[in-house]
Amino acid sequence: MSHEPILARVTPRANIYFDGRCVSHSLQLDRGERKSVGVILPGSSLTFKTDAPETMECVGGACEWRLQGTQTWNSSGEGQRFSVAANAAFEIRVGAEAYHYICHFG
Repeated sequence: MSHEPILARVTPRANIYFDGRCVSHSLQLDRGERKSVGVILPGSSLTFKTDAPETMECVGGACEWRLQGTQTWNSSGEGQRFSVAANAAFEIRVGAEAYHYICHFG
């Protein structure tokens, strides 16, 4: 098994959304993959729109999410993922603990 390092360009300036309730940093991996690493603050209920397919990976805390236009809220906690198609929208709501995530694009 190869243990070659994965190189990434990190955008040092944060992406700040929803009046500071969501903050993330963009990563471009040497293999062409795009990701963002961020946090959504407790008590937030936010709607995101996608350009590309996205997979949200929870690395701390928890959230509830639903696709726009649906009634069912789904839970996502540490170690869990959920995916959203391109050109869609989804809502996230966060309880008492911040939701820490990695967003995988594509």
